[in-house]
Amino acid sequence: MSAFADDDRGLHYGDGLFETIRFVGTHAPLWDWHVQRLTAGCLRLSLPAPDPTELREHALTAAAEHAQTVIKIVLTAGSGPRGYARPSPLVPRLRLFVQAFVARAPVDLCLRWCHTRYAVQPLLAGIKHLNRIENVLARNEWATEFDEGLMLDTRSRVIGATAANVFVRISDRWLTPSVHRSGIAGVGRRWLLAHLGAEIGDLSRRDVLGANQCVLINALRGPLAATELGPTRWQPDAQVRELQRAWQQLFKTPKVTER
Repeated sequence: MSAFADDDRGLHYGDGLFETIRFVGTHAPLWDWHVQRLTAGCLRLSLPAPDPTELREHALTAAAEHAQTVIKIVLTAGSGPRGYARPSPLVPRLRLFVQAFVARAPVDLCLRWCHTRYAVQPLLAGIKHLNRIENVLARNEWATEFDEGLMLDTRSRVIGATAANVFVRISDRWLTPSVHRSGIAGVGRRWLLAHLGAEIGDLSRRDVLGANQCVLINALRGPLAATELGPTRWQPDAQVRELQRAWQQLFKTPKVTER
């Protein structure tokens, strides 16, 4: 791995991908899913994928620094001349950013609707490419009065939050928005889909406001219960709290046996 250069295409054009992975010790419970999404993103963007064995070795070495760790993997198209055309041959650049993760008890969320919309672009939907300016603009619409914001696409379909996927329960059915036109196919979303057997489809503002539960999830914080969105109020129930407990167990620090 090498440091980023001044002519890196990730810096100049957002030409690349990233994954943000949570470790407990040297164990990342959702590692395989992160690597699968990174590999799928490489295929979509025509980038050579990193060797998974080497990537894991680098990550394990970095994760050993802390009891719990967040590792951000950034893969770019490497250096190149000015202009959009990629150089030939293409030499990708990989970098790991490491910091300690401090686990905190889940907090319930006060939400708002964001004015910034997701563009409809199926080629980029689902993957974690470096062009996250829509999320940046949406998140900077408020300061401290809200915890998260829900984003629509340009056709007024609910896609997710600025940094999470969204699930709602309508009657006894859990639903989550499709992300094949916009948004990110989150690893936390994949975990929650497996736990809930939720349906994937288009959701409107009315669907969300009429739901009897609303949960946001990402791969670091896990499932968080929403309690307020405009005039709508939710009271997180036993099923939501059990999902949170299951996530906490997934990232539980192993006990060290003394000898």
